[in-house]
Amino acid sequence: MSRTYAIIAEHRDGKLRQVTLEALQAAQIALPEGGRITAIIMGSQVDSLADELAAYPFADIHLIEHDSLRHYHPEAYLAALAGVLDTIRPDAVFIGHTAVGRDLAPAIAAKLKAGQLSDVIAAESSGEGILFTRPVYAGKAFEKKRFTDFPWAVTIRPNNFPAVRTAGGAKAPIVKIAYSPPPTLRSVVKDVVLKTSGKVDLTEAKIVVSGGRGVKSADGFKPLEELAEVLNGAVGASRGACDAGYCDYALQIGQTGKVVTPEIYIACGISGAIQHLAGMSQSRIIIAINKDPEAPIFKMADYGIVGDLFEVVPLLTREFRKVLE
Repeated sequence: MSRTYAIIAEHRDGKLRQVTLEALQAAQIALPEGGRITAIIMGSQVDSLADELAAYPFADIHLIEHDSLRHYHPEAYLAALAGVLDTIRPDAVFIGHTAVGRDLAPAIAAKLKAGQLSDVIAAESSGEGILFTRPVYAGKAFEKKRFTDFPWAVTIRPNNFPAVRTAGGAKAPIVKIAYSPPPTLRSVVKDVVLKTSGKVDLTEAKIVVSGGRGVKSADGFKPLEELAEVLNGAVGASRGACDAGYCDYALQIGQTGKVVTPEIYIACGISGAIQHLAGMSQSRIIIAINKDPEAPIFKMADYGIVGDLFEVVPLLTREFRKVLE
């Protein structure tokens, strides 16, 4: 029996989010031979993004476009998805483990009467099906699970699967889906105020420069911001730095903040509390900068620099700038 998997495409500020293409990679790993993968994209004035998606190896693209979908609204998005899901009848739905994905996936699972796995970081074929790996206990352990039957709903943690490249050749057909917002919406999103860590999305950044209480003040984040800009990375923070008022909670990384898995994580003035480690322990390379040689962060770090971050970070910025120029 041929299977159909669906990818819910996410976008921000007129650009596709990379996790959409990472979810496509996960779906390709899990897809049985002869299956097909379709994409669903929703929003306002996103026809150009649908055309961009069509260059990737999708069977087709389902476009739901309406002004009321300009901002994410759980009821509106689920209402928009309802019709196309009934038409496609997907055996599995993949979406990024983002704020939108975490909110939308359970509702999709309930509608499809599907099993759900969240925060998946790996997928592999086994004799009994596809094994999905996800962290548990704040990243202290990992579990492997498989579905015993279809349908599935799966969320993918950003930066853990390689993004699929464009397919080349003919583009996938785009199917436009008519949509009218339901009159029973209990709320309306008028505007969204975004607080970000800079030009690069924190959860998708390949390099994160993060500060803790050791930055001492809001001005103490300026050297970190300069280093992040040189490396085309994002700035993060520990809860301690946020609680101290040095930065906005939008930058918080940890068990009660964002979870990041960059290629390089540079921890500046961060002691290494368990709560913070839960949000960044899966980074591929961890570099710690701290004056205290006994700081717990050094046990987790691949590389450690014992020194004053206000001396070390500017030196790193200067040297990286030379190399990259």
